[in-house]
Amino acid sequence: MSTGQRIRSLEVEGYVVLPATLDAETVAQLKAQAAAWDPTPVHYSQHQRTQSDVQFAGGAVTDLIAHPPVIGFLRAALGPDLVFMHAHYAISAPGHPGMNLHTDSHPYGTSDWGYAFSAPRQVRVLYYLDDLTTEVAPLRVIPRSHLSMHPDANPYKRYPSHPDEVVITAPAGTAVVINLALFHANGPNTGSRAREMIALSYRPAWCGPTVQDLEPWPDEVLASLPPAVLELCGDRNQRATHAEPGMPPIDPRTSAPGISPRRWDSA
Repeated sequence: MSTGQRIRSLEVEGYVVLPATLDAETVAQLKAQAAAWDPTPVHYSQHQRTQSDVQFAGGAVTDLIAHPPVIGFLRAALGPDLVFMHAHYAISAPGHPGMNLHTDSHPYGTSDWGYAFSAPRQVRVLYYLDDLTTEVAPLRVIPRSHLSMHPDANPYKRYPSHPDEVVITAPAGTAVVINLALFHANGPNTGSRAREMIALSYRPAWCGPTVQDLEPWPDEVLASLPPAVLELCGDRNQRATHAEPGMPPIDPRTSAPGISPRRWDSA
């Protein structure tokens, strides 16, 4: 797919598959790093374990924040000024029953996730460290569900299944970018091996959290980051606002490529 076709898929379908994004060496490094973590079982199954806020564990997972192929695409789709928001690790072991279809969009926050996912424009990059197959916790999505304004699309709703859901399978090293408002889930793991995934979230710099600000990244952490990663770890609360009386200022440009329907035609 061209860059324009990938942008169209993300905007219209709500997701885009980026094949062969991680090479075998990087996948091995990430899996070795994750093996030292102690993820917690989720409330509905001991076979699904997760660990949040792994972004500053160092090594391969921290470098992943600025992974050039994905950041290049995100800057094309979301604009040059990106803000990294969150990283999350999940492992689905044999016996995992699968998730309910849900969104990761929390416009008013949640008790579990706080306000990190309350920004109205945000994506998650799902890096798969194992092959996705129909038997081993595949990704399930409801295409275009993020576009609906119907009460059925309330982002806090959950559904066990849907007749229009699509099952995505892919080899290890694949990344899937999803709109936070897309209804999605993983399927059951009826196979004989686990499936690991690391999810990283980003937003455009103009579009900050709603309702309540987030805790800033610690200065001592920022001081230790590689330059390319540090560039993406700006103020998670920054947003474009207009606090002055009267109408916002006019952008003097008479051509804004980011809102042109021709943005899907890029090579």
